[in-house]
Amino acid sequence: MQQVANFGFPIVVSIYLLVRVEGRLEHLSCSINDLSSVILRLKEVIVHE
Repeated sequence: MQQVANFGFPIVVSIYLLVRVEGRLEHLSCSINDLSSVILRLKEVIVHE
């Protein structure tokens, strides 16, 4: 029973944190892609001027 208490809690906390971080990384990835698109459009506007 002690082994379950020693290893079970850290495993549960790790899984919880991984799930939370995964969502934030997905959001960050989308934001970076959006930023790249905006930068490319700005470069096109500057070149055409």
